[in-house]
Amino acid sequence: MIARSPEASAASDVAARPERAGGPALAPHVVVGGMKVATLSLETLIARMVAEAPAVRRAGVAPKLIFSANAHSLSLCATNPDFRAAMDQADLTHADGGVIVAASRLVSGAPIENRSATTDMFLDSFEAAARAGTSYYLLGATEDTNAECARLLAERHPGLKLAGRRNGYFAPEEEDAVIDAINAAAPDVLWIGLGKPAEQIFSVRNRNRLTCGWIVSCGGAYNFLTGEYPRAPHWMRRCGLEWLHRLSTKPGKLFMRYLITNPHALWLILTRHSRDVFA
Repeated sequence: MIARSPEASAASDVAARPERAGGPALAPHVVVGGMKVATLSLETLIARMVAEAPAVRRAGVAPKLIFSANAHSLSLCATNPDFRAAMDQADLTHADGGVIVAASRLVSGAPIENRSATTDMFLDSFEAAARAGTSYYLLGATEDTNAECARLLAERHPGLKLAGRRNGYFAPEEEDAVIDAINAAAPDVLWIGLGKPAEQIFSVRNRNRLTCGWIVSCGGAYNFLTGEYPRAPHWMRRCGLEWLHRLSTKPGKLFMRYLITNPHALWLILTRHSRDVFA
């Protein structure tokens, strides 16, 4: 799903650093595979999101950009300049992949507390967001998936404030209207599920036009909530084998990606790391 084309034009869009909200970095980071990744836990990430996103939105400053790191991200950063430029704009990059957590314990200066899979961040945040009154907007996926995700949220989590939703299929000339609709809904957290690298490039390109508090890239999180993508058993997630379960359930879609990106990511982890810890 492409929000704007040609994608090559995004290089100039992401090159200029947008105005950032003031204050310290959201979390300490370590370098894994050439990418700075936050060391905080999934639980801390969720707590910080539901508390800080409304405050950032009310302050009227640029929203925080929250992106994810996994083997695919590492490989794409090393091969796609537009994606790399977009990832460099993130206020916080969290450990979506188990290999990132394992690598932090072996080659970096500080261990990442635990894996903060984007799907878990999304699914595990509903109760905390409902208690805090933190509102969500769902952008991405097909119309059927997006609508079903919103329906399930209303049914299962009636206290959660869903400010609005929209599928991820729109023409470049519709992008201004999409931004206007999001701003009119005034969500605290904007979840963007357009897939890599489109969701990161879209987020950076429109950061200064969006009035939400946090922008969180979420890939296929809506598909997991609706059951379109089955989750791996808990033991596989705990052991860092969710990628193997995904491969077994969607081999046609993922085989070539994993065949190429997983070995490349391992090479990057072994050759591009630092024992320094960054603010």
